[in-house]
Amino acid sequence: MLSPKKHFVRLLLIILTTLSVNITARAQTDKIEGVWYNDIKNAKIQIAKGADGKFNGKIIWLKEPLKDGKPKTDEKNKDEKLRSRPIIGMAILSGFVPDGENKYTDGKIYDPKNGKTYSCNITQNGKTLSIRGYVGISLLGRTTTWERAE
Repeated sequence: MLSPKKHFVRLLLIILTTLSVNITARAQTDKIEGVWYNDIKNAKIQIAKGADGKFNGKIIWLKEPLKDGKPKTDEKNKDEKLRSRPIIGMAILSGFVPDGENKYTDGKIYDPKNGKTYSCNITQNGKTLSIRGYVGISLLGRTTTWERAE
């Protein structure tokens, strides 16, 4: 039978091990990984690093997920076959690669409001992301700011 002192030491070791694993796991995630509110806070987008090392994002929450009592779908998509896919779970960011400490480039962003895909760059600044979508060159575009939702 273990003494109370040995129980305490064992419990303390388990807690310290758990904390160190969690800290190590957090240190290995990138600054843009996590959940973000879009600019008007009616959607949450989860950004994660893919197996190819590029960053992608998908919609995981909508403030108003239903239209006429059914889940909202990608009704503005140019491809008729994709118009019935649900908005929640849909990938809207793809292919971003780190370019310096706080910048991610060479990505694409899909806008379900108009069914169009744009070239995109992301700049991370603390608890915000500057999302710059553009056609052709970055000067011909629009920037929105997303806030961390976690």
